[in-house]
Parts: sequence; structure tokens; C-alpha cells
Amino acid sequence: MTSSPKSKQGSVYVVAAASGTGKTSLVAALLADHDQAAVSVSHTTRTQRPNEIDGQHYFFVDRAQFTALLAEGHFIEHAEVFGNLYGTSLQEVHRITETGQQLILEIDWQGALQVKQALPAANLIFILPPTLETLRTRLIGRGQDDPETVETRYEGAIKEIAQCTAFDFLLINDDFKVALKDLTTIVFGNSAEYRIETQLTRHAALIAQLTHGHQ
Repeated sequence: MTSSPKSKQGSVYVVAAASGTGKTSLVAALLADHDQAAVSVSHTTRTQRPNEIDGQHYFFVDRAQFTALLAEGHFIEHAEVFGNLYGTSLQEVHRITETGQQLILEIDWQGALQVKQALPAANLIFILPPTLETLRTRLIGRGQDDPETVETRYEGAIKEIAQCTAFDFLLINDDFKVALKDLTTIVFGNSAEYRIETQLTRHAALIAQLTHGHQ
């Protein structure tokens, strides 16, 4: 693990991607390599599992508590997944960024746009697959879903990819090591090379293919 120079105030980086793009693995590798990057602890109404610690894995609350916090403006983003509520608190964001660490939020594109509305200075990063064929292969390769579910996820992924133009940065996960290097550069260097304006020009053909769903 390497230590990056501390800044007075950390920044917020929101990482989003379609299913099968490698977002979770890339974020995990970044966190393992850099102690100056951290993730926030989310609130959830999901039942606490035996191996989970309150305040470390999640802040576990009931639906009434979550709803009250939401009404008070406690969350900068929230979502309901399979009947359970999840949210990122502004207090947790401040707790991490005030240490000088870069805060990484790994959420979907809708949550990313919620964060941008609440925190205009947040940096939104979208990860793209190199081709639609690769995306489908990765979804199948998970071995977790039946063909019908894979197809549903694939169609959903194409719709998610279409939202990439609303983000600040784009990177392509073709080679994992290269993508990790790119993500690290964005988080710790804020490189102009990966900004949306540059990437839309550089990868115009790929983005057109991905967003229109054509092989």
C-alpha cells in the first residue's frame, strides 16, 4: 500500500458503471493500494448479518429511522434495493474528507447524479466496457444468472451506459491494470486526459456503439 501526500481537504469521487464492467474490483484494488482513499459507511434498513459490525460495515437503522433522517436532509443520495433502503450521509462524507482522504462512493448513475446535485464539487467517474461483446461475455462469465437474467442485465447495462455523458470523467476497463492506473490518476491527479470532453472525442466510435446497443 502506498501513501499519497495528504491534502487539507479530501475530495469526493463517485464511481459508477454498468453491471459487468469491473467497477467493484477496480475500487477494491484502488483502496487496497492507497491509504489516502476511503469509502463511506452507508445507512441501511437491511437486516444485520452475523458477521457484520454496526458502524463498520453499515449503520443499521429501521425504516422509520431512515425515513426520519431522509426528511431531515441527512442523506446526499439514497436508493431502495430489493425492499431495503440505503443512503450516504453528509456527515459521513465530511468525516472522511476532513481527514484529507479522498472519498470514493461506489453507487449507480442515479445516485451519482443525486450526489452531484448535493455536492457540485464532487467528481463523477463512469467506467465503460471496451465492447458490447466483452460486456456480455463478462456477464455470462459471472456464472450467477440464467440466460434470461443475463439478457435483462445486458439490456439494462446498455441503458446505464447511455448516461455516461452526464459524468465528469470516463475510463475504459479493457485491461484491468491499465484501468486501475487510469482510475488512480483521476482520483489523485484529476487528470484532464480523462475528462468527459476529451474522452467523448477520443472514443466517439466506441461510445456511439455502446450507447446505441449495436455490435
